[in-house]
Amino acid sequence: MAAFLLGAVFLIVQPQIVPSRPAINLNAETSQSVQKELLKKTSQKNDFKENIHSNGSCQQLPQTIIIGVRKGGTRALLEMLSLHPDIAAAESEVHFFDWEDHYRNGLQWYISQMPFSYSHQITVEKTPAYFTSPKVPERVYNMNQSMRLLLILRDPSERVLSDYTQVFYNHMQKHKPYPSIEQFLIKDGELNVDYKAINRSLYYIHMQNWLKYFPLDHIHIVDGDKLIKDPFPEIEKVERFLKLSPQINASNFYFNKTKGFYCLRDSGRERCLHESKGRAHPQVDTRLLEKLHEYFHEPNKKFFELVGRTFDWHSFVSS
Repeated sequence: MAAFLLGAVFLIVQPQIVPSRPAINLNAETSQSVQKELLKKTSQKNDFKENIHSNGSCQQLPQTIIIGVRKGGTRALLEMLSLHPDIAAAESEVHFFDWEDHYRNGLQWYISQMPFSYSHQITVEKTPAYFTSPKVPERVYNMNQSMRLLLILRDPSERVLSDYTQVFYNHMQKHKPYPSIEQFLIKDGELNVDYKAINRSLYYIHMQNWLKYFPLDHIHIVDGDKLIKDPFPEIEKVERFLKLSPQINASNFYFNKTKGFYCLRDSGRERCLHESKGRAHPQVDTRLLEKLHEYFHEPNKKFFELVGRTFDWHSFVSS
């Protein structure tokens, strides 16, 4: 009996092994003490210092991450979601999990990039590159396996054109020449499948990697094409996924005829996305577009089967 009690005491007082996959569920009600314990368990250094504001708010790890996709509408989604009073959003893309220089800084640095928020609020950060980075899913899982993830997708062909358009305008602003989109899409008379923008649109490949670590019910897919045409129903779904009270209304959105897309109205103030959003895509030969649609037909089909859902995307149909 004495030996049994001695063994039990030993189990209680021995140092706890740090788990590689912490099973702590961070939600809006997570207390600062639990936050501190998670940081201690997952950080190499045990020198975490709470950064608490005099008004009672503090910086905390995100409970939700918008993981992508690039040129899918992540900024629009974050701005719309920020209409909710229980959302505190990081202003800039943090790139913690995909940039080695940032990741080496540890969770203390990561938390310092977050906005100050109250205990009832959900902290959100968005970095579109997370979705296509092979190492990111495991890293997010090792931080918090209960993370709620938001993924916004557009028609893969349209996303490719938007991807090119962004880089093209970035070069134009710096007065640097940039090749036409045809020079990227065509190689030796065939579709250049090695073009990075095309690879980013192979959603099923990247989704498979995320599903190795997170169940499908932890990843909410926002239809980026519908978000552009009619944002309110898509935001309602996001509210339900995050278990937020329904606070965002149809009146928070209005169509700006000059810009050609929806803008936001909040407490009487109106604002639109940056002028870099909604740029016209380059004119592409119809036959080349058909090649692009044809190429994505099978990958799209695999993605639909993977997530158990279909999207109204272009697909090549042979005559």
